[in-house]
Amino acid sequence: GSFLSVALLTENFCVPSEEHAFKQWMLQHNKVYDTKEYYHRLHVFTQNKQTVDHHNAGNHSFTMGLNQFSDMTFEEFKKFYLLTQPQICSVTKGNHVSRTGPYPEFVDWRTKGNFVTPVKNQGFCGSCWTFSTTGLSLLHINEECYLFAFEYIKYSKGLMTEDDYPYKGYEHTCHFEPSLAGAFVRDVVNITRDDEKAMVDAVAWLNPITFSFDATADFKHYKDGVYSSTQCKNTADKVNHAVLAVGYGVEKNGVQYWIVKNSWGTAWGKDGYFLIERGKNMCGLATCSSYPLPKV
Repeated sequence: GSFLSVALLTENFCVPSEEHAFKQWMLQHNKVYDTKEYYHRLHVFTQNKQTVDHHNAGNHSFTMGLNQFSDMTFEEFKKFYLLTQPQICSVTKGNHVSRTGPYPEFVDWRTKGNFVTPVKNQGFCGSCWTFSTTGLSLLHINEECYLFAFEYIKYSKGLMTEDDYPYKGYEHTCHFEPSLAGAFVRDVVNITRDDEKAMVDAVAWLNPITFSFDATADFKHYKDGVYSSTQCKNTADKVNHAVLAVGYGVEKNGVQYWIVKNSWGTAWGKDGYFLIERGKNMCGLATCSSYPLPKV
């Protein structure tokens, strides 16, 4: 079919406002479609934009925005960016030992030195679990893994660095070379299921932690503010996305939140991060949480 080039999109002719917005978005994200695909993506984009505009016109704790996913349906998005299989990750009784409070009101490990690596982009691959684990610089590696991934690092006696084993963004056979291992895990600490206070304790006194949650359609559009949802589930069998909690805080209106690092690039959300409501097991974020104890 004939292709719509970027040059064609800049032609001066009258188009409905939604199509004009779509062409501007295409330019911004370097998108090119053939004719048939163009009209399909225009339809999907229009629906997404209307969702964003309707949400932002209401009274919510977070705002939505257009992003690199705005031409995708949620079904497509789930297939490419979320975990497709339920995670076996409920720890009825974890091995984290909490201190007695009080806790700092605000914690952000990004300000404490070289503890959090830069935001990455997992690409068209449901590999958020790897990014949520290797995002800790205290492991001396340049990516983000969790739960079984921490266990893997422990029992394989190390993890290679990104320089020696760069991320490819597709499934392939693992080629681990122990002699090049640059990160080592002494033990894996699991936090008791639904114990969000223990999560706060770990982030306050130890280091960032990984958690999983149920990312639903509205989360795909997140832009700013404290995310909360009435659509998501809060049980361990529904979690589909793994992320890294790098801190927490409290809004002026008293709403508590987590500061969370995502793996969808810096163009998404708050420079690749998001805030999510804390203290309510929002979207099941307290059902599946852990952190590594690095070898020193």
